[in-house]
Amino acid sequence: MNFSVEQVRAPEAPPGTDASLVVLKGSDGSSASIWPALGFNCHDWTVPHNRQRLKLLHAEADLFQTGKATRSGNPVLFPFPNRIRAGHFHHAGRSYSLPLTGDNGATSIHGFACRHAWRVISAGAEADHAHVTGEFQAHRDAPETAQQWPADHTIRLTIRLFGKRLRFEAEVHNPDSRTLPFGLGYHPYFATPFAGPKSQQGCRARVPASEYWELEKCLPTGKRIPVDPSRDLNNWVELEGRQLDDVLTGLPDLPPDADGLVEIGALAGLPGDPGAVLRVRCDKAYSHVVVFTPGNRESFCIEPYTCLTDAANLEHNGVPSGWMELRPGASWTSIMEWTIG
Repeated sequence: MNFSVEQVRAPEAPPGTDASLVVLKGSDGSSASIWPALGFNCHDWTVPHNRQRLKLLHAEADLFQTGKATRSGNPVLFPFPNRIRAGHFHHAGRSYSLPLTGDNGATSIHGFACRHAWRVISAGAEADHAHVTGEFQAHRDAPETAQQWPADHTIRLTIRLFGKRLRFEAEVHNPDSRTLPFGLGYHPYFATPFAGPKSQQGCRARVPASEYWELEKCLPTGKRIPVDPSRDLNNWVELEGRQLDDVLTGLPDLPPDADGLVEIGALAGLPGDPGAVLRVRCDKAYSHVVVFTPGNRESFCIEPYTCLTDAANLEHNGVPSGWMELRPGASWTSIMEWTIG
């Protein structure tokens, strides 16, 4: 199989919109499309399967008209995933306030990176894959964040298409003279089903988590609870008629594969075809999984997080939540990938 990279413009985008797309392509008909101006969002991943073309990611019909950051594709959630209570937290003796972007002004949600344009650093094709690398640096690409976060921060993301495998390699760097607190998450909207009319009937999901975090108004209380029948996804569960919005944890300590990855969730999204299973695989940095059923029920989210919702405040209050700190000049890397088949 051969691979290539194309740059195209989304034809449905209105004039004046930066709708330049980078499309990674395989000669088998597989492709992945990335929109750098919308948070480097991979909004389409298409693969051939049994004489069908599976569109594995959901994108809203008006994505290019609205540019809404967190309802399509795979938003990159950085420097924090999910919510921060009242958009307020403390770090190193200082308090910080964030734009109230969630829950009708009650929280700040999903960080900065998904809402700003990224710069394309490189793109190309190798013998076994096509790739593109994008970068977002807060003080350069979103100067207003300088007063909203304790330190400048850079995330560089390389997306690699291997046909029926799509890999996301993240590198976080602290270019500042101050310590950088952060978490990273991904919010993929996996299409249900992968082909045909939208319906969750016959679609099934699995996440091997033994615990969940108690939530009040979508924010953790700090209490971990063993999964009850409504949240137990250790065995395949039907999505039809089920409304999920939970932060799961207690993932099994499984031996990683040669790439250092383990499966943290799976979606059987083509009813009647047991071979069409999308698997979410990560390194051990991802200790939490959010499962979410969007209101339109046209997709299902299996979201790997390195930390808990509102981790900045919970960690400050003594609740271990996966919140990380990066010293000046240091870098941190992680891998998340999807496979189908």
